[in-house]
Amino acid sequence: MKVSELVNELGLKVFSGEKGLDNEITGGYVSDLLSDVMGNARDGQVWITLQVHQNVMAIASLKDMAAIILVKGLEPNENTLQHSNNENIPILGTGLSTFEISGKLYELLNR
Repeated sequence: MKVSELVNELGLKVFSGEKGLDNEITGGYVSDLLSDVMGNARDGQVWITLQVHQNVMAIASLKDMAAIILVKGLEPNENTLQHSNNENIPILGTGLSTFEISGKLYELLNR
């Protein structure tokens, strides 16, 4: 599944990184602890988090993640948006909780 399909299926807001909407998704990872994501996330996963600062993009780029979903209506910082556009890793948003969007992502990827 491509990130663009995920956006359409789940009604996500695209904040930045539009050039990465064709990125292929291999799975999902949920964590707000950057060291956990750095040590355990895999290439192509969608990262669900409430972190909005630039370090999120540093980790997402290092791990070659497909996209980031911010939860609870949170919005990324300006420098995070710029980094997202430079790396072609979309930052997406939802008003849902981490629990709710994780379940929806799991269900969608396991159809």
